[in-house]
Amino acid sequence: MASAAEQLAANMNMGSFAKATELHKRLLFTLGALLVYRLGTYVPIPGINSAAFLQFFQDPDGQRGVLDMFNMFSGGAVERMAVFALNVTPYISASIIVQLMGSVYPPWEKLKKEGGESGRKQLNQYTRYLTVFLALAQSFGIAAGLNAQPGLIDEPGLFFIATTVVSLTGGTMFLMWLGEQVTARGVGNGISLIIFAGIVAVLPGTIARMLGLAQQGQMSAFALLFIAILAVATIVFIVFMERAQRRLLIQYPKRQEGNRMAGGERSFLPLKVNTAGVIPPIFASSLLLLPTTVAQMTATADLPAWMSWLPLVTAQLTHGQPLFMALYAALIIFFCFFYTSITFNPEDTAENLRKYGGFLPGIRPGKRTAEYLDYVLTRLTVIGAAYITAVCLLPELMVANMGNSLYFGGTSILIVVSVTMDTVAQIQSQLLAHQYEGLIKKARLRGGRGGRGAPTPVRR
Repeated sequence: MASAAEQLAANMNMGSFAKATELHKRLLFTLGALLVYRLGTYVPIPGINSAAFLQFFQDPDGQRGVLDMFNMFSGGAVERMAVFALNVTPYISASIIVQLMGSVYPPWEKLKKEGGESGRKQLNQYTRYLTVFLALAQSFGIAAGLNAQPGLIDEPGLFFIATTVVSLTGGTMFLMWLGEQVTARGVGNGISLIIFAGIVAVLPGTIARMLGLAQQGQMSAFALLFIAILAVATIVFIVFMERAQRRLLIQYPKRQEGNRMAGGERSFLPLKVNTAGVIPPIFASSLLLLPTTVAQMTATADLPAWMSWLPLVTAQLTHGQPLFMALYAALIIFFCFFYTSITFNPEDTAENLRKYGGFLPGIRPGKRTAEYLDYVLTRLTVIGAAYITAVCLLPELMVANMGNSLYFGGTSILIVVSVTMDTVAQIQSQLLAHQYEGLIKKARLRGGRGGRGAPTPVRR
């Protein structure tokens, strides 16, 4: 029999959505914030030659390495060298570093486990400080690289470097603030929605290129239909795998409370198949594309003899090449296991279960429970790593057969689908809360009119 929450969720319709005025305000605020973000991706930094920089990105034979990935995540802000060119990449890097340090650095680990709400705020503050540092370092590297390239800027010099650093760092900090405002006053995770908006903004261009190739006769109608069916099947597969989980039964013992027995409840410990999320492909892509980026920046320089191998290796570390795909798959699998081991600790989970009296049926509390959790999690991570590898290698196979003009990374697909699912889930929770509030108000009104919920008058 369905629970009350499930019954309410099944009864949600457009009528309940129309009555949820608070949800309307949150959705409008979210859309307004994303509109501000998209407008900022068209504001170039001072002193940049936008036409020359755009021509550099439109070169079909150019290999820009990690800049291509950043350009996709930022919705084209990198190719326009806008003030939001760094996007929220420094914030994501800082969040990952703080999260990793919270598992290996004892003071931060104690702050994470025992600090409560104040500890979480302190770690968030460390994340902001680290974001500023990373944004300054990355923007200085970009400014110095642009200053050394002839024709890309109008007046090279120290003033251009200073203004570029201030513009790019300020753009990142503004986006970080905007994401936090969306999280607090809008719908969904603000940082994720900003990345989502940047990726979706590139999607119409990709579809237009495909239709253009089909119109010019360079792609058959059958190939276009096959790509469309494959895209839908991939999205359905991602949704299925992202929702898949292994639910471990947890039993709590009965206990005597006065003249009655209490406890004996059952609950479930959900273990996701893809515990690592989209972090492994992001890390793997960044590491693999770094050599291509270095080669592009040093293309006009005279390399020493001991670096003569760099052009040969970077030629193989491009999208669609066998060496790239093999290393890409290996790095994804490695980071899946590594990041899962950081985010989920079987020993801590087993200790928490033992502390609150819970146990897995047939498994002894403590060390045996930790070993069983580690065994189950390892098997799930194998499936999750295979799933992420397959999704990320599928676009690479398409690039190898159809060319780089159709490239839309597997990481981007994972982010778009995951963020969409999370946002829809939050909208449903808002509607569910609105329905609960409506039921409570109705119950109070009935009680005030002398219904069943009204208190019985006392006779004097």
